[in-house]
Amino acid sequence: MLFKQSARNALLVAASALMTLAPPLDSLARSRPQPVAEEPLPPPPPAGLSDRFLADAAAYQAYVERVSSISPAMASGANVADGVRAAAGYGPRSLTRDAVAYGAVAALGAATFVASVRAAATSPDNRKIIVQYLLSNPNYATSFAGADQAAGLAKAALTASGNRLVESGKLIKAAAYTVQHQAWSKDMVVDQAGRLAAVEAAGSGELMAAPDHVEALRSAAGAAPPLPVTAGAEPAPYGPTVLRALQLAAIAALGEATDDLYDTLRTSMQDGDAEACLRMVRLNLNQCLAVAKPHYEDMFCTGQHAMTDTGACLVKSASYQVAPPPPPPGPPPPVVKPKAKPTSHKRHHRG
Repeated sequence: MLFKQSARNALLVAASALMTLAPPLDSLARSRPQPVAEEPLPPPPPAGLSDRFLADAAAYQAYVERVSSISPAMASGANVADGVRAAAGYGPRSLTRDAVAYGAVAALGAATFVASVRAAATSPDNRKIIVQYLLSNPNYATSFAGADQAAGLAKAALTASGNRLVESGKLIKAAAYTVQHQAWSKDMVVDQAGRLAAVEAAGSGELMAAPDHVEALRSAAGAAPPLPVTAGAEPAPYGPTVLRALQLAAIAALGEATDDLYDTLRTSMQDGDAEACLRMVRLNLNQCLAVAKPHYEDMFCTGQHAMTDTGACLVKSASYQVAPPPPPPGPPPPVVKPKAKPTSHKRHHRG
């Protein structure tokens, strides 16, 4: 009995000693390594176009406004000369590039498209990869939700601006015939060679800057408010200018259409077909002005080539046009048998 009591006391003493040496439970909990909270990835930069892209879009918008507002009610040779300078004041490369920037502003008004592109950018590295995909293949932009809405807005904006030039050009061309009844219109153009040289030089230049248009376009590129353009969804395939506008809009939605990437992106914005169309227009304009002498002939050249034909190139580039299939071969031509010569039944009598 005494042995059992001694053993029990010894166990109690040992347990007490262990409890004294063991750290408390809350201390054990504090000593475990805690999971490290991962910092959230930074959101992509705000959607929008940098200042240089906005300057391109503004120059295009201002050019269309300026030229389409040329009045057909001209009353002097000076009026005609002003119209020639305004309408011919573009280089084909500059006009097509700036048209793409303007179309991108319109495309950024498609909220679903912008949100879809931004949702794909799960990290800064992923954002860079998407930009590279877009640069290597503009059609990649069509894979995002809402791309058809964005394309519809870009097409509507570009075709509307092109059609403004076409309709205004038709009025100027028609006025070239009516003003022939006015004496001033028959006067010879002063310094014909100088006028032609100035127009030819403008064919390789940039559009006139329009800084007063930039801020409104900056707001539109951020969709607050968007450009005053309404359009339905436009199914693919897209015209070259619209496709490149969609490409630039996707990059802008990621916040990557920056001045640092301007030169790289600017190259991808070129539309060879539209540029070729406009170069032919410029050639026809130069040839027309080379032989024009009185003011009414300059009016004709301006209305037909510098305005109507230029606008038609812009509309064509914004539309996907497929050459119609050749017509099926028709039936073979009927075989026409030669008529038999009538035989003469007259008798020849000897005299």
